[in-house]
Amino acid sequence: MRPRRGPGLRVRLTLLATGLSAAVSALLLWLGWLLVGGVVAAVPDLPPGATVKVDGVPVAARQLGQALAEAARQRVLQAGSVAFLLAVTATVLLAWVITGQVLRPLHDVTATARRLSAESLDERLRLPGPRDEVAELADTFDAMLDRLQAAFQSQRRFVANASHELRTPLAVVRTEVDVTLADPAADTTELRRMATVIRDATLRAQQLVDGLLVLARTEGGALRAREPTDLAGLAAAALRIVAPEVRDRGLRVRTRMTSALTMGDPALLERVVGNLVENAVRHNVGGGWVEVCTSTAGPRVTLRVSSSGAIVAPESVTALFEPFYRGGVARTSHDGAGLGLSIVRAVVAAHAGTVHAEPVPGGGLAVTVRLPAG
Repeated sequence: MRPRRGPGLRVRLTLLATGLSAAVSALLLWLGWLLVGGVVAAVPDLPPGATVKVDGVPVAARQLGQALAEAARQRVLQAGSVAFLLAVTATVLLAWVITGQVLRPLHDVTATARRLSAESLDERLRLPGPRDEVAELADTFDAMLDRLQAAFQSQRRFVANASHELRTPLAVVRTEVDVTLADPAADTTELRRMATVIRDATLRAQQLVDGLLVLARTEGGALRAREPTDLAGLAAAALRIVAPEVRDRGLRVRTRMTSALTMGDPALLERVVGNLVENAVRHNVGGGWVEVCTSTAGPRVTLRVSSSGAIVAPESVTALFEPFYRGGVARTSHDGAGLGLSIVRAVVAAHAGTVHAEPVPGGGLAVTVRLPAG
């Protein structure tokens, strides 16, 4: 931590209040000195040669006004000096006490920040009292802690899930190698079978790593390119890729696509469209249907991918966008890394868009992506 020099905020505020009080008191004392001298000097004229006594001292009549003014000013200075010292002293004490009370919540914020760690992010200030600037700062600090706690929890969950997902293919590889090495009679057929299993496991691990890299890249908000991209063209290409699987499963595909131009990273947007179309086919039922629609409405373009499938509970829709969540499918299944919708959400957010999912009556899911028109 960089060392800081100079007095603290409480001392500076006290000195500022004291300086202002001293300046105002001195100004009032000077004005009083002028006014009293002027008023007392305007005494009535006395007969020439007459004398009067001022503080026991005989004074000629023509010098009476001047003598009275000097005497009055002397009294004002004596009394004013005492009042000046009392006012400055009272200001110092009051400013020190009041600033201490006002700045106490700031000390609470500092103390809480120093106590915080990844294990104690549940602490909150919850500052009572009126809604002033300090309370607003404390509420902002609490909101920041809420975001940090959510981020840490998400990170921990993500790391745990990623570790589990990577452990599975690595365990498969090691098991196959150990079994084959332990078999002295392993022939070419057995070795080829082992190689096939290892290849599939490494492919799954590579898909997972690629997905993690895409998530890390897009959640950071950095886009490598911004080019005009037509979502309709990307959707048509994605449908051509899954056409063999569509035929094998007897799915019906309906399309309503018009040009939907947006500005963004073509590779990432292709990943979004591809993930949605692949999910619609992969998690469908035999003989089901898939519908892909693109459109432009004002400043937004829309991509909507709907499909039949298993019944999705409305309360579980949000969880579908979490990494490694597969809507009840076993986590160790080989039908994907469980990052599809997580990547969709991250990429869409990086393009200043929104994504919304809702269950289809009778079973299935509809996902709608809206992006700024390009």
